[in-house]
Amino acid sequence: MPRFFLEELDESDVCITGPDARHIGLALRMRVGEMLTVCAYGRDYQCRIRSITPEEVHLDVVSAELCAAEPSVSLTLYQAVPKADKLEQIIQKSVELGATRIVPVLTRRCISRPKPAEFQKKLPRLQKIAASAAKQAGRGIIPEITPMLTFAQACAEMQQADRAILLYEGGGVRFDEADLHDCRSIALIVGSEGGFDPEEAEQLQQNGAVAVWLGHRILRCETAPLAAISIVMHRTGNL
Repeated sequence: MPRFFLEELDESDVCITGPDARHIGLALRMRVGEMLTVCAYGRDYQCRIRSITPEEVHLDVVSAELCAAEPSVSLTLYQAVPKADKLEQIIQKSVELGATRIVPVLTRRCISRPKPAEFQKKLPRLQKIAASAAKQAGRGIIPEITPMLTFAQACAEMQQADRAILLYEGGGVRFDEADLHDCRSIALIVGSEGGFDPEEAEQLQQNGAVAVWLGHRILRCETAPLAAISIVMHRTGNL
């Protein structure tokens, strides 16, 4: 069943407008009486089309339930900015695996060093990639792709999570030794191609991050976050 996302939803009159409305009527050629799924607030609303034009589609809610694809833990990925199109790949796969937010971070060893204004111009495309991946995975929300943060900003923000995990090639505990019991929110911090500067790793740990080691194999910066998210989802019962 086709899935569409709304940031806000009035259950008495669900209305889809803009490109999605045109897609429903012109591309999918849906008609009055047909069913589709509207996702909002982490819930799936099964809706029947009441009226349809290229500009607006009005729907009646038939049933609603929590989205089964949404994990019980809110995972924010703090990803040091990688080269080229690697960030796009990381966003796509992280959304499919269950990440709630993806925060690009500029660290000392980032080879790619875009200016904040330059990066801001990329956000609409990155958010579109997240939206497409969310639809593919049957998510109940479109995960947020934030503007790029400085390392200091990321250090401060990650402390809001129940647990912060630093993937560190310099060593740490095994993933199964990291305490994730009763965690509702997790911050996962992953480096770019050059990993983390030792001073950065020390600062992250002083701010409460647990250093976790993924073993002797050296993973690419686009592989490491996906492996880690998969482990977190498995350990929290979401995979």
